[in-house]
Amino acid sequence: MKNKVLKSDNVSAAQNKNVKTVKKKRSRKSFTADAYFPYLCLLPSLVGVLVFFIVPFFVIIFYSMVDNPINKDFVFLDNYISVLKNTAFKRAALNTLTFSAISVPLAVVLSMLLAMLLDCKIPFVSQFRTSFLCPMMVPVASIVLIWQVIFHYNGALNDILSNFGVDKIDWLKSTKGQIVIVVLFLWKNLGYNMILFLSALNNIPKDIIEVATLEGAGSFYKFFRIKLRYLSPTILFVAILSLINSFKVFREIYLLTGDYPFDSLYMLQHFMNNTFRNIDYQKLSSAAILMAIVMVIIIGILFIAENKFGEDVED
Repeated sequence: MKNKVLKSDNVSAAQNKNVKTVKKKRSRKSFTADAYFPYLCLLPSLVGVLVFFIVPFFVIIFYSMVDNPINKDFVFLDNYISVLKNTAFKRAALNTLTFSAISVPLAVVLSMLLAMLLDCKIPFVSQFRTSFLCPMMVPVASIVLIWQVIFHYNGALNDILSNFGVDKIDWLKSTKGQIVIVVLFLWKNLGYNMILFLSALNNIPKDIIEVATLEGAGSFYKFFRIKLRYLSPTILFVAILSLINSFKVFREIYLLTGDYPFDSLYMLQHFMNNTFRNIDYQKLSSAAILMAIVMVIIIGILFIAENKFGEDVED
């Protein structure tokens, strides 16, 4: 009888051991599957970034340091020196720098002022907000058509100015062309930037503003010493976004003026587009790398300024 009991105990112990072993194997398999499942979901995006961004970036660096894609003789910085000496590149770089230096600060300042104006609870706030967002819904082709009607030599603006005794101005074929493009850029981007600033203004702690008001702080003090510090991350974001959008204005300029516009409207994208058509890949790649380096430097300066200016602001 004892032997039967011992045998049954041994059998049950062996069965329990087998069950535990099976459970451990299953848990290991499930743990392994759970651990690798997120990476499998991210794999298509990682492959897309690798194929369409990272690999082409290194290919561009390679092309910028060879004499041509066929011979592939290494010339190091000769292509960069050639591009920097190129008259068309210098003209395009100067025009692009001038346009960005004017349009980006204006986009940041004007959108912030508009947001503060709408934050004062003026009448018809929703209508104003909608009107400023409307340009985002207008197709590029329609925008170009409107600008051609307004700023053509025989357009609406010159007709209005002629009533005041002002001579006609060829806006798109003179040094006034930059003004046209800056106005176009602001018209398109102020609305979205304004919404970002409105959101940031609503996130400023109200108790700090109330305490400053009770202590007799004026409007200028509250703006420069309190609001501006809390707005610094949004200012950085809007500045970077506006800088990127300032390089996208090439579409409108191209549709307005074509491949070779007036000198004041010849941008870096024109230079790159024309260089690509000439199949001069080494010059194109060198110009692209130089532009990327300049943009990284500018964005880095903006980050440093924001960290310095908003370092004492508590989250």
